[in-house]
Amino acid sequence: MSGIAVHDVLIRPVVSEKSVLESERNNYTFAVARHASKQQIKGAVEMQFKVTVLGVRTLSVRPKTKRRGRRTPGVVPGWRKAVVTIAAGQKIELFEAV
Repeated sequence: MSGIAVHDVLIRPVVSEKSVLESERNNYTFAVARHASKQQIKGAVEMQFKVTVLGVRTLSVRPKTKRRGRRTPGVVPGWRKAVVTIAAGQKIELFEAV
């Protein structure tokens, strides 16, 4: 994997109501490095969690403007999200505790 080290590809799991419901259908959501390719994401998930990845879908979450106080504008930075589909019968234990 060129460019990004394997342990730097996956940043954190995304735990939301939608992602927890999707985990029941073997779709797990992660925040990933911006320049990670689908092959790098697949390899990192397979290596870290010892599962078989069937597919990877990625999307970029746009930055959002927020207000900090009455007049102070701020920006929530954008990030990249990956939805990983794993083989039937396999689970990622990280999401089971939620």
